[in-house]
Amino acid sequence: SDGGKLLVVPMVGSHWLSMQEVVEKLSERGHEVVVLVPEVSWQMKTTQAYKVVTHPVRQTLEELDNSF
Repeated sequence: SDGGKLLVVPMVGSHWLSMQEVVEKLSERGHEVVVLVPEVSWQMKTTQAYKVVTHPVRQTLEELDNSF
């Protein structure tokens, strides 16, 4: 984070809801943040505070729901 650039890779089922607030604060403080999220996920909404890049996954949302 010293360079002001952060790559955040939250995993499905991770603590993203808690992490999102921290990521937004870092962005507010001038850090350039990129969040890499799977195309199929829960509660990983986009915002103007950071850049979101999605990556393809084989799992459907129904399969994800059933696995938990």
